Amino acid sequence: MQLTADRLDRIAPSQTITVTAKARALKAAGRDVIGLSSGEPDFDTPRNVKDAAIRAIEAGETKYTDVAGTPALRKAVCEKFKRDSGIDYKPEEIIIATGGKQVIFNALLATINPGDEAIIPAPCWVSYPDIVALAEGTPVIVPCGQNAGFKMTGEQLEAAITPKTKWFILNNPCNPTGAAYNAAELKQLTDVLMRHPDVWVFTDDIYEKLAYDGFKPATVLEVEPRLRDRTVTMNGCSKAYAMTGWRIGFAGAPVALIKAMDKLQGQSTSNTSSISQAAAIEALIGQQDSIQDMVAVYKRRRDMVVEMLNQAPGIRCHKPEGAFYVFPSVHGCLGKTSKGGKKIETDKDFVETLLEEEGVAAVHGSAFMFDGHFRISYATSDDALREACTRIQRFCAGLK
Repeated sequence: MQLTADRLDRIAPSQTITVTAKARALKAAGRDVIGLSSGEPDFDTPRNVKDAAIRAIEAGETKYTDVAGTPALRKAVCEKFKRDSGIDYKPEEIIIATGGKQVIFNALLATINPGDEAIIPAPCWVSYPDIVALAEGTPVIVPCGQNAGFKMTGEQLEAAITPKTKWFILNNPCNPTGAAYNAAELKQLTDVLMRHPDVWVFTDDIYEKLAYDGFKPATVLEVEPRLRDRTVTMNGCSKAYAMTGWRIGFAGAPVALIKAMDKLQGQSTSNTSSISQAAAIEALIGQQDSIQDMVAVYKRRRDMVVEMLNQAPGIRCHKPEGAFYVFPSVHGCLGKTSKGGKKIETDKDFVETLLEEEGVAAVHGSAFMFDGHFRISYATSDDALREACTRIQRFCAGLK
């Protein structure tokens, strides 16, 4: 008798998690490994946020909450959306979930029928296509190359829409590229969406606060409020507030969809941790100084990594506007052989051999639906990044 359901055949294990686990295992075995594969801030959660959680514990706020989140946190999310993007949401239009991934899972599973299509610009976060596939939908991957700053144009979006299109999924700033859309760039896409009233929009703004050189990422409803009745605006606390382990994601959406997501969540995880919710209120409406401190450090690291990678033979690295990733091309390294005798035919060969021979863990571009590149997270120390980039330079220089 078959143990697993057929639906599991539609998806693969998260390849970013797989690479991170492999790097940890090598470290545990005594190897000198620099891990640049994990999408996690290396900063601690701000003190005021931790203190809010401690107060909640001591006050006995340790019970179940409403599935969609506490009234206080849903109100704080409304304040955040209004303050940062000028979007007026009501608490009944907000849901709190166990991380941003659960928001995406809930929204897509609650709405996609077999055969429905979801348009996803690539490179893209590894989980989008798999979640669409698990919901029995069809991911429609639209390549957006480095020469265009890894951004989708209105013409590309228009060409991808069919009568089966249910969703357009946008990550801004983007994992894995760090590419971000300003209001003018986003308007090209919203103009197309206005011509297609049956297409819903999911905007994943989890990296919104992490942008550099004065760049301001826009969000869909900020640019085109008329899309409000078919847009999900998703965000969370993981990246901007270094709260990955607290598992707080949230979204604003039309009430009917929020109710559907609440129904699904009520039969899966129910409410997010009450303590994490109390901490998230402080994160969203408390002092925000820690964000700018992190952004300044990330900018310095980004600039160093881009400069050093562009000095590596065969690598071309675009300078991103946001997030904490770079996504360099390794096309100039393909077809060559490493010092250890490994043939580098693909981006996966490149990162696997880099890990084996130099102890640097990165993620291959094909994991993000875009061959010929690899992703580095610069959410780690300056010293580790400098040493990792030196090893990458040495590895590339040794290719023959």
